[in-house]
Amino acid sequence: MNSSSELLNFIRPICLEAGKILNKSFGEIQYIKDKSTAIDLCTNADIESERFITKSILKKYPTHSIVAEEGSDNKTKSDYKWVIDPLDGTTNYVHNLPIFSVSIGLQYKNETILGIVYNPAADKLFYATKNEGAFLNNEPIKTSSSKALSECILATGFPYTHDKYYDASFSIFKDFYDKTQGLRRLGVASLDLCFVAMGRFDGFYEFNLKPWDVCAGAIIASEAGAICSDWNNSLIPFSGSRILCSNPYIHKEMLTVLNNKKYSLFYDLK
Repeated sequence: MNSSSELLNFIRPICLEAGKILNKSFGEIQYIKDKSTAIDLCTNADIESERFITKSILKKYPTHSIVAEEGSDNKTKSDYKWVIDPLDGTTNYVHNLPIFSVSIGLQYKNETILGIVYNPAADKLFYATKNEGAFLNNEPIKTSSSKALSECILATGFPYTHDKYYDASFSIFKDFYDKTQGLRRLGVASLDLCFVAMGRFDGFYEFNLKPWDVCAGAIIASEAGAICSDWNNSLIPFSGSRILCSNPYIHKEMLTVLNNKKYSLFYDLK
């Protein structure tokens, strides 16, 4: 097994270079296509960033497995699996909103051992390796110490599709809005998780995400002292179907809201 520090030192400059690719095209979008819906977008920058990351990984580790948002997968039986979002926050990016990231996680035998998330517009690099703490631009970070939802600001996201989960998601929003100092919707799950890690947000919940949305951010938050779980307090599904991440003090209170019987339909998601 390669050491986590070796792997972090390898992927860090690659993540930073991918951020430069995004910054180069920021404000000058050349190509946009729809994916699942008219608001689920992919740009030339997504594709260029992903190709650079995957090519760089496979040059060094040709047998490693890769799961990537835009399809540059390398499906092997390796114990190592890189989970890549080359541009998290594409809609923000398209609209010249400088809240987006490159997100790269690494699993060894299906356990996440490394995560790195870079916000190139702000030059903020978050990273963590298992049991070694979490960092922002080389400085250690930790979660907030807010002890009740009434003291907290939370983050969440909303679905692209208007299906049976749509109205229920706004009902959850209202439940939390009534109990907190407010909620924010940035549209970048990887940064939401990192902002919990650094104490900017006290908690974050969302559903129907993908592995590349949560893999890197979850280990960064966990290493900063957050609790990351499914909505029923079991392990986070690798699929990203449901995620709850908060400082240790409010996790139980957030679970109480999410475990209301009227939200049981969310467990249809796998």
